[in-house]
Amino acid sequence: MANHKSALKRIRSNEAKRLRNKYQHKTTRNAIRDLRATKDKKEAEAMFPKVASMLDKLAKTNVIHHKKAANLKSGLMMHVNSL
Repeated sequence: MANHKSALKRIRSNEAKRLRNKYQHKTTRNAIRDLRATKDKKEAEAMFPKVASMLDKLAKTNVIHHKKAANLKSGLMMHVNSL
């Protein structure tokens, strides 16, 4: 068990950040799944900027690696262009 006030605060803040990161990561994965499932080009083009923004935010806060975000965005753009 933690013995310092700052360590107790760190435990609380780490748990809050973990839950927030988990929520944002799962939401982004669901958005990616929905974008990949869509067959309508107009709808996909409208969804892509939102999904790309979500990926950039995850990469900026180191929830995912910045190269993974770039790789996912590239694959999604290829999918949108192929519709």
